[in-house]
Amino acid sequence: MKIDMKKWVQECISLPKKKAMPILSFPGIQLTGHSVDEMVKDGHLQAVCMEAIAKKFNTGAAFSLMDLSVEAEAFGSSVHYSEDEVPTVTAALVHDEEEAEALKVPEVGAGRTGECVKGIKEVSQLITDRPVLAGIIGPFSLAGRLLDMTEIMILCFDDPEMVETVLEKATEFLIKYAKAFKEAGANGIAIAEPAAGLLSPGLIQEFSTPYVKKIRESVEDDDFIILYHNCGSVVPLLDNIKEIGASAYSIGNAVDIEEALKVIPEDSIVIGNIDPAGTFRNGTPEKVRKETLELLERCGKYPNFVIASGCDIPPMTPMENIQTFFDTVEEYYNR
Repeated sequence: MKIDMKKWVQECISLPKKKAMPILSFPGIQLTGHSVDEMVKDGHLQAVCMEAIAKKFNTGAAFSLMDLSVEAEAFGSSVHYSEDEVPTVTAALVHDEEEAEALKVPEVGAGRTGECVKGIKEVSQLITDRPVLAGIIGPFSLAGRLLDMTEIMILCFDDPEMVETVLEKATEFLIKYAKAFKEAGANGIAIAEPAAGLLSPGLIQEFSTPYVKKIRESVEDDDFIILYHNCGSVVPLLDNIKEIGASAYSIGNAVDIEEALKVIPEDSIVIGNIDPAGTFRNGTPEKVRKETLELLERCGKYPNFVIASGCDIPPMTPMENIQTFFDTVEEYYNR
């Protein structure tokens, strides 16, 4: 369903009572009875999972799966699957300049990308009371999977041209993929660029931000926004990251989110940053409630702050913990 997303962003900021926006999709397998392995390969099951989450929890937005192996697999990377864990890329695909030059940019539909687009097309007809955000990986994070993360950090210094060759191809594909989600009915995309959190301010300016900005400029309009997600140590990078000009930023629990709220423009939403593993997955309802209230009491004074998880909530997170999070947010705003 079409939504004026620029207006939606303004309303989120102006409303005194906020709806939480955790990056919440994979735990839906507990509601649908499917495994992670089944769901990541089937667009229909992804739609069913997202709808189940939307029916159970009053989220501010519906996020698709944060599966950062999909795009690398479309390029030809090998991927490890398991029943209840998110898939992971297992080995580098590009080892030298010759392979970087020969790397072919896939069409949307390669690997599982067609299923992911199919899932968004289906779910955008099912969830019509809130924005649907499709998930894609960021360009540097994709290049890191194609080249190997340790290797790309060295290559940024030793062979920046090779990194740029892969980045340009990664970005070309990601623009096509984002446009496919837009055409399928998504109201925006969440770009997950966690690997850029490893870079220095100088390197992120060279190897990440311009490419993310290019994606944003290629697809964003009044009906389609970009949410930039980085769960790395971004405090030294905030001045650079804000130059992306995203409508929303998702900040991970590696940092104090108040530092981000002081830097990111007030007309952009900032979501975060309850620990998805330590608190949601492995914590108790009491811990979830305590940390949620503490964060709201500290950052609720910023109109553009929306409480969320710091990253993707793991598949087998106890439903009781997730429910406690939503109950606590409602309790805070009903005071």
